[in-house]
Amino acid sequence: MKVVIIGGGPAGRASALELSRLNQEVTLIEKTHMGGTCLNEGCMMVCGLVDVARFLNDAKRFNEMGIIDIKSDFTYKKVANGVKETLNKLRHVSEKEILEANVKLIYGEGIPYEGLVKVNKQEIKYDKLIIATGARSFYPPINGAKNAINYSDILDLEEVPKRLIIVGSGVIAAEFAGVFSSMGSEVHILCRNQFLNVLDPEISKFVANNLLEKVNIHRNVNVKEINKDGVVTHDGKINGKVLMATGMIPNSEFVGDIVKKGSRGEILVNNKMETSNPHIYAAGDVVGGVGSTPIARMEGVVAARNVIGISTQSDYRYIPHSISLDYDVAFLGPENVLSDSRENSKKNKLQKNENNKKENEKEKNENKEKKNIVTGKIPGTAGPGSFWKVLSSQTGFTHMEVDLDSGSLEKLYSITPSARHNMTYISMLSKLGHKTYDFDNFIESHPSTDSIYKLMRFFSKY
Repeated sequence: MKVVIIGGGPAGRASALELSRLNQEVTLIEKTHMGGTCLNEGCMMVCGLVDVARFLNDAKRFNEMGIIDIKSDFTYKKVANGVKETLNKLRHVSEKEILEANVKLIYGEGIPYEGLVKVNKQEIKYDKLIIATGARSFYPPINGAKNAINYSDILDLEEVPKRLIIVGSGVIAAEFAGVFSSMGSEVHILCRNQFLNVLDPEISKFVANNLLEKVNIHRNVNVKEINKDGVVTHDGKINGKVLMATGMIPNSEFVGDIVKKGSRGEILVNNKMETSNPHIYAAGDVVGGVGSTPIARMEGVVAARNVIGISTQSDYRYIPHSISLDYDVAFLGPENVLSDSRENSKKNKLQKNENNKKENEKEKNENKEKKNIVTGKIPGTAGPGSFWKVLSSQTGFTHMEVDLDSGSLEKLYSITPSARHNMTYISMLSKLGHKTYDFDNFIESHPSTDSIYKLMRFFSKY
């Protein structure tokens, strides 16, 4: 079977490698660089910048304690160039992995049609097509919005902005606020509504007050205009470099009408990643939902298997998420399910009606009352990455909600240096059906900043 994949990001690469493993003839078409947004402009770039930001925070902390006398001056351009060099090396690794899997790799802009893809003035026929072209920064309809930079421009800055104005209220806004405030910029976040709505209010408040305490967070702001030197809001003008962090929009305009799309341009799929066209599948950010590299990889594998008749569905239960700040902020739970984001789901269409949203929320609350749900909270512990923060009581915390009758985990938040890693094993164990009482004899690796297992062991006694 001839399979063509458009897009060399996490979803496309996962599809290509899976199909190669299953002995299929695969052609992967990538427009620019292997790795997609995650590797070239997103997650990996943020990792590099956050590492430097955390070092600067630690240096300042140790100086204030009188433990180390260290001067932490730095040149942003050198940091940016170092990140670029690392990303380039990672791209080569990704490309080598694809080529060693005997996948035919073509660089160019692939345009899909029925039965073929046009790229670089040639036509490549396919039996099945997988579209995994990701998403790009979304610019809302604000006057002068294009005067703002976005995440793809971060490494091209000549220096740290004296004042950085971030328009947006989500994860991207929070992470860049943390980076540049640590690097000395006066950072302002302008939220149309509230800050980090993806978190419970208590968690969002903790993040704002403790991990982004140097950041000025403005809620319920109406941005009227963006200029090259600042923004105009309903309260007046704020001068500074403007960064747009208002979410993502799918890269699907080139697809035309060969598949059905949603209101934001997302390609409509089911949990098998099947589109409205029986010969075409789609995976990753181009299908909408919450942008996540692990989810994109999962969807890429699911699409690949279904392409050759191995029936598989994407499992969106207990997906772990994280925010990279001075501490990782990680969370998961049944409420973080993305399967409802599949546009062709009747349930999802109903949920888009505001009245039905309120009814669903009421139903959730009623179901919660029927369950015997209890909440546990424990401060973070001393360990790698948090030992010296004990003196300032800044060790983070873990928050958990459990159904005592069933032993099921309902919701989990953890803010510790190891939260991102700890959340993954809880995700896997929850998917496998393990309950709190399975942690009665859990043995951790010590020393650790993981407080999750302590709460799980506590609830296992009930």
